[in-house]
Amino acid sequence: MLTTITQGWPGHLVALLAGSLITLSLAPFNIWPLGIVSCTLFVLLFNNITSQQAILRGWFYGLGLFGSGASWVYVSIHEFGYAPVPLAIFITFLFTGGLALTWAIFGWIYHRYIQQLPAGSLLGFAAIFVLCEWFRNWFLTGFPWVYIGYGHLETPLAGWSPVGGVFTLGFIVALTGAALAQRLLKQCWHYPSLMMVLMLWLTGFALQHIDWVKPADKPVVKIAMVQANISQAVKWDKDQYWPTLNSYNRMSRSLWAENDIVIWPEAAIPGLYHNAKPFLDGMAKHASKHNTALITGIPSVETIGGQHYTHNSIVALGNGEGIYHKQRLVPFGEYVPLEYLLRGLIQFFDLPMSAFSAGSEHQPPLTAADITLVPLICYEVVYPDLARQSAANADMLLTISNDGWFGDSIGPLQHLEMAQMRALENGRYLLRSTGSGVSAIVDERGRIVTLGPQFKQAIIRGEAKVMVGATPFSQVGSWPILSLCFFILVALAILKKRQP
Repeated sequence: MLTTITQGWPGHLVALLAGSLITLSLAPFNIWPLGIVSCTLFVLLFNNITSQQAILRGWFYGLGLFGSGASWVYVSIHEFGYAPVPLAIFITFLFTGGLALTWAIFGWIYHRYIQQLPAGSLLGFAAIFVLCEWFRNWFLTGFPWVYIGYGHLETPLAGWSPVGGVFTLGFIVALTGAALAQRLLKQCWHYPSLMMVLMLWLTGFALQHIDWVKPADKPVVKIAMVQANISQAVKWDKDQYWPTLNSYNRMSRSLWAENDIVIWPEAAIPGLYHNAKPFLDGMAKHASKHNTALITGIPSVETIGGQHYTHNSIVALGNGEGIYHKQRLVPFGEYVPLEYLLRGLIQFFDLPMSAFSAGSEHQPPLTAADITLVPLICYEVVYPDLARQSAANADMLLTISNDGWFGDSIGPLQHLEMAQMRALENGRYLLRSTGSGVSAIVDERGRIVTLGPQFKQAIIRGEAKVMVGATPFSQVGSWPILSLCFFILVALAILKKRQP
């Protein structure tokens, strides 16, 4: 039976299914054991196949993962890029199929170089699995979405997150799935691998009881986030500019005297900062009068050496200070690769504000209500090591987003789950303000303490605490687990050479 499903097209179709199981292990489905099952199937599917089949096997696995986990791309292309349904489906397939090539490379490397090593289908599989996820973290600016470790925010493995981050969780999940595959292949347990997996899970449970950080001797910070729920269809319409500003003004009037920080979401102001400055000066005056900070997302222009650069920015006003320009831009949403070829072909390549420039790598944090905030705009919160670079020396994490581009899809809830992981990794409260949901306040253990609705105008009120101390992850990042994965592969190769 196993030989039948692993050969030819049946095996490729099972790989497609196996990849999609990762999506079901993540938000909003949260069936976390399916991530382990996915890895088990993947190991089994590489039994008795050729290198060419391994490439296809990996590609179908990736297509199942991204075709389900990044299906929200279709919404952006069709509903907001106004591409006809056939064209939107085709572009979505190109996008997800292109991402799946990373798993095709994985399949070839695993089959050609790793599978036959001592413990290659166990430790080697887990190591190359993590390195494949990490590769997506930076290649071509990166697409660090649907990592398998995100499904374990509420399992014993969550204890590893402040120690080694989401890649460490992914390593343990992949190792667990590989150990189960070995049990099925050999019809008996390999007790050393079983004990190793059990030890990692039990250690994760124990680590959950360690307080890496503690509350500072400061009063709680009162937060209010304004969710105006302005439709993407009209957001950038010039006729809606002043109605939009008036909505934020009206919704914020009662907030100044009651809160330490008032937050408006990404690109809340649908115009450039220098044009909106008179309006914002008025808002800052109201905020300052009550010793309140206003933080808002807004496009801005920076002039360097006579050159003008347009940024997706976030600014702190009133009892706050600083401006931050987004570093990691979304391809096609905030900049267009091969712009000279693609501009004007279809409306999707001419979305509003799709010509941003990236901000510099070294920017100071924002200050608001006498605390420091690590600013992350939208997509940036999905980069584990970007968030942690400043987290240890900051009081809280702040992320603003415009998840309206996702529409009514699984995207916003996936995005929230990844933000929760950043809070847990770094031991800091995280404030998440969005234009249409899901807005939330997340505590230092990744738990949601305040949650707003989706697709409704709302004011999300809550409290956040300043934490002191640093998690191991916030100090060293992902490099320990990545180094371990490289070491495992090298060590297994050396053992192979020494075998008689």
